[in-house]
Amino acid sequence: MHNVDLIKQKFDALSPLMDERLRRRWAATEARVLGWGGITVVAAATGISRGTIAAGLRELERSPPEEVPPPRRIRRSGGGRKPTTYQDPTLLRDLERLIDPLTRGDPQSSLRWTCKSTSKLANDLQAKGHRIKERTVARLLKELDYSLQGNRKTR
Repeated sequence: MHNVDLIKQKFDALSPLMDERLRRRWAATEARVLGWGGITVVAAATGISRGTIAAGLRELERSPPEEVPPPRRIRRSGGGRKPTTYQDPTLLRDLERLIDPLTRGDPQSSLRWTCKSTSKLANDLQAKGHRIKERTVARLLKELDYSLQGNRKTR
Protein backbone atom coordinates (compact mmCIF):
# COMPACT_ATOMS: atom_id res chain seq x y z
CA MET A 1 0.00 0.00 0.00
CA HIS A 2 1.16 3.55 -0.74
CA ASN A 3 2.07 5.97 2.08
CA VAL A 4 -0.87 8.27 1.26
CA ASP A 5 -3.34 5.39 1.53
CA LEU A 6 -1.91 4.20 4.85
CA ILE A 7 -1.98 7.66 6.38
CA LYS A 8 -5.50 8.26 5.07
CA GLN A 9 -6.71 5.04 6.71
CA LYS A 10 -5.13 6.00 10.04
CA PHE A 11 -6.52 9.53 9.84
CA ASP A 12 -10.05 8.34 9.00
CA ALA A 13 -9.98 5.96 11.98
CA LEU A 14 -8.61 8.49 14.48
CA SER A 15 -10.09 11.78 13.26
CA PRO A 16 -13.39 11.57 15.16
CA LEU A 17 -11.46 11.09 18.41
CA MET A 18 -8.98 13.94 17.94
CA ASP A 19 -9.32 17.57 18.90
CA GLU A 20 -7.57 20.36 17.02
CA ARG A 21 -4.26 20.13 18.91
CA LEU A 22 -4.02 16.35 18.76
CA ARG A 23 -4.87 16.33 15.04
CA ARG A 24 -2.10 18.87 14.36
CA ARG A 25 0.48 16.98 16.43
CA TRP A 26 -0.48 13.58 15.00
CA ALA A 27 -0.09 14.91 11.45
CA ALA A 28 3.28 16.44 12.38
CA THR A 29 4.47 13.14 13.87
CA GLU A 30 3.50 11.26 10.70
CA ALA A 31 5.29 13.86 8.57
CA ARG A 32 8.41 13.65 10.75
CA VAL A 33 8.50 9.83 10.44
CA LEU A 34 8.26 10.05 6.64
CA GLY A 35 11.17 12.50 6.46
CA TRP A 36 11.75 14.71 3.45
CA GLY A 37 8.44 15.42 1.65
CA GLY A 38 6.45 14.08 4.58
CA ILE A 39 4.45 17.29 5.05
CA THR A 40 3.24 17.10 1.45
CA VAL A 41 2.26 13.43 1.74
CA VAL A 42 0.37 13.93 5.02
CA ALA A 43 -1.38 17.04 3.68
CA ALA A 44 -2.50 15.13 0.58
CA ALA A 45 -3.73 12.18 2.64
CA THR A 46 -5.59 14.11 5.33
CA GLY A 47 -6.61 17.45 3.85
CA ILE A 48 -4.82 19.23 6.71
CA SER A 49 -2.98 22.30 5.42
CA ARG A 50 0.79 22.28 5.09
CA GLY A 51 0.98 25.31 7.40
CA THR A 52 -0.92 23.46 10.13
CA ILE A 53 1.41 20.48 9.85
CA ALA A 54 4.45 22.77 9.96
CA ALA A 55 3.02 24.45 13.08
CA GLY A 56 2.62 21.00 14.63
CA LEU A 57 6.27 20.21 13.90
CA ARG A 58 7.32 23.45 15.61
CA GLU A 59 5.16 22.53 18.62
CA LEU A 60 6.75 19.08 18.83
CA GLU A 61 10.24 20.62 18.81
CA ARG A 62 9.38 23.11 21.56
CA SER A 63 7.33 21.14 24.05
CA PRO A 64 8.10 17.94 25.89
CA PRO A 65 5.90 14.93 25.08
CA GLU A 66 4.76 14.68 28.70
CA GLU A 67 2.82 17.94 28.37
CA VAL A 68 -0.84 17.26 29.05
CA PRO A 69 -3.33 19.52 27.25
CA PRO A 70 -5.77 21.47 29.39
CA PRO A 71 -9.09 19.66 29.87
CA ARG A 72 -11.73 20.33 27.18
CA ARG A 73 -10.48 23.79 26.22
CA ILE A 74 -8.10 24.05 23.27
CA ARG A 75 -8.13 27.76 22.49
CA ARG A 76 -7.85 30.65 24.90
CA SER A 77 -11.18 32.15 25.85
CA GLY A 78 -12.08 35.42 24.19
CA GLY A 79 -10.28 34.58 20.97
CA GLY A 80 -11.71 34.90 17.51
CA ARG A 81 -13.36 37.66 15.60
CA LYS A 82 -15.70 39.91 17.55
CA PRO A 83 -19.29 40.22 16.25
CA THR A 84 -19.89 43.00 13.73
CA THR A 85 -22.40 44.65 16.01
CA TYR A 86 -19.78 44.74 18.80
CA GLN A 87 -17.23 46.44 16.55
CA ASP A 88 -19.81 48.84 15.07
CA PRO A 89 -22.44 49.65 17.72
CA THR A 90 -24.54 51.90 15.43
CA LEU A 91 -24.90 49.26 12.71
CA LEU A 92 -28.12 47.64 13.98
CA ARG A 93 -29.77 51.01 14.61
CA ASP A 94 -28.96 52.20 11.07
CA LEU A 95 -30.12 48.91 9.55
CA GLU A 96 -33.44 49.09 11.41
CA ARG A 97 -33.91 52.69 10.23
CA LEU A 98 -33.37 51.58 6.64
CA ILE A 99 -35.79 48.66 6.75
CA ASP A 100 -38.47 50.17 9.02
CA PRO A 101 -40.43 51.98 6.26
CA LEU A 102 -40.14 48.95 3.97
CA THR A 103 -41.13 46.25 6.48
CA ARG A 104 -44.05 44.03 5.61
CA GLY A 105 -45.85 41.39 7.66
CA ASP A 106 -47.11 41.14 11.20
CA PRO A 107 -44.78 42.91 13.65
CA GLN A 108 -45.95 40.61 16.48
CA SER A 109 -45.11 37.36 14.68
CA SER A 110 -42.05 36.04 12.89
CA LEU A 111 -43.66 36.67 9.50
CA ARG A 112 -41.80 39.89 8.72
CA TRP A 113 -39.82 40.73 5.62
CA THR A 114 -38.43 43.78 3.86
CA CYS A 115 -38.89 44.87 0.27
CA LYS A 116 -35.26 45.93 -0.11
CA SER A 117 -32.63 43.40 -1.16
CA THR A 118 -29.66 42.61 1.03
CA SER A 119 -27.27 44.05 -1.56
CA LYS A 120 -29.16 47.37 -1.64
CA LEU A 121 -29.23 47.47 2.15
CA ALA A 122 -25.49 46.75 2.25
CA ASN A 123 -24.82 49.54 -0.26
CA ASP A 124 -26.94 52.00 1.76
CA LEU A 125 -25.11 51.04 4.97
CA GLN A 126 -21.75 51.40 3.23
CA ALA A 127 -22.80 54.88 2.11
CA LYS A 128 -23.38 55.70 5.79
CA GLY A 129 -19.80 54.63 6.59
CA HIS A 130 -20.31 51.04 7.76
CA ARG A 131 -17.99 48.27 6.57
CA ILE A 132 -20.48 45.50 5.74
CA LYS A 133 -21.24 42.97 3.02
CA GLU A 134 -24.62 41.65 1.92
CA ARG A 135 -24.07 38.25 3.60
CA THR A 136 -23.68 40.03 6.93
CA VAL A 137 -26.85 42.04 6.26
CA ALA A 138 -28.69 38.77 5.55
CA ARG A 139 -27.40 37.27 8.82
CA LEU A 140 -28.41 40.36 10.81
CA LEU A 141 -31.89 40.35 9.25
CA LYS A 142 -32.28 36.71 10.19
CA GLU A 143 -31.22 37.54 13.78
CA LEU A 144 -33.89 40.27 13.81
CA ASP A 145 -36.49 37.62 12.79
CA TYR A 146 -36.91 38.85 9.25
CA SER A 147 -37.59 36.32 6.55
CA LEU A 148 -35.28 36.63 3.57
CA GLN A 149 -38.15 35.67 1.31
CA GLY A 150 -41.23 37.81 0.88
CA ASN A 151 -44.78 36.56 1.24
CA ARG A 152 -46.01 35.03 -2.01
CA LYS A 153 -49.31 36.92 -1.92
CA THR A 154 -47.61 40.33 -2.05
CA ARG A 155 -45.37 39.60 -5.03
